Amino acid sequence: MLLFVTGCVLTACNPSSSSNKSGATPTIVKDQPTQHETINNAAAILAKTEVPILCYHRIEDGRKDDYTVSPAQFEAQISALADSGYHAILPDQLYGYLVHNETLPSKPVMITFDDSRVEHATIAAPVLEKHHFRGVFFIMTITYNKKNYMTKEQIAQLAKAGHTVGLHTWDHTMVTKYKEEADWKKEIIDPKKGLEEIIGRPVDYLAYPYGIWNHQATEELNKHMKMSFVLISKRDSVYPLQTVRRMVAPAWTPQGLIKAMNKTFAKKK
Repeated sequence: MLLFVTGCVLTACNPSSSSNKSGATPTIVKDQPTQHETINNAAAILAKTEVPILCYHRIEDGRKDDYTVSPAQFEAQISALADSGYHAILPDQLYGYLVHNETLPSKPVMITFDDSRVEHATIAAPVLEKHHFRGVFFIMTITYNKKNYMTKEQIAQLAKAGHTVGLHTWDHTMVTKYKEEADWKKEIIDPKKGLEEIIGRPVDYLAYPYGIWNHQATEELNKHMKMSFVLISKRDSVYPLQTVRRMVAPAWTPQGLIKAMNKTFAKKK
C-alpha cells in the first residue's frame, strides 16, 4: 500500500480528492517492511553469527565411538546446558533469525538427533523435557517400527510434545549419489509426504546422511526444505540455508562439550 503525506501524517489520502485543497503535490511514502517481511539474501545469512547446534546419534551404554554417549553422559550434558543458562531453540526459530532477523533467546542452542533410534524417544526426549527443552529428531523413514528404532506412534508423540520432526532421507543414502529424478522422489519427496502424514504437519527440515552434500543437492533441496543441516564443513555460498552446520556431541565431560561448542561456533562461516 502507498501512503500519501500532505497536511496529514501517514494517512492514506487520495491525491485527487477534494480534501487535498492545498494544491501541494502529495509525497508518496512506501510502507516500511516489518521485521517478518525482511528477507535476507545469502550474503546476509552467511554474515550472521552461527547458533551452536549439537548432533547426537546413539545414546546407550557399552559402546566406545565418536557417535555414542551413555545415558548418564547425555543427562549430564543436557543438565549442564540448562544450568549454564542455555535455551534450546527449534528450526523455525533459527529460520526466523537467519531470514527475517527475528530475535533469539539469550544463549541459544539447538539439540538434534539423527537416525531414528528408539532411545531418542525413550531416553533423550524425557531428559530434554525435564529441563524444559525441545529437540529436533531427523527420521530415516525406512526404519519405521523396526527393532531398535522408533515406531510411527513414538514419532507422532514427539511432534505432539512440541519437538520438531525432520527428515533424514528414506534409507540414509548420500544425496551426492542421487542421479535421477526418481532418486529424489524415493529418498526425499515420498518420505517427506509420508512423515507429514504421521505427524500431521509439514516437514520442512532435513539432515544430510553422513553430513555429505554438494551444490547440486543444495539447489534441489531448496525446492523442498526450508533448511538442511550438515556437520562441520564449508557452507554453500548460494544456498546457505541448505548447509546449516552442526557438531557431533561426543562422550565428553559437560564442561568440555560446552567449551568445544563455543569455540566451534564462535566464528562466522
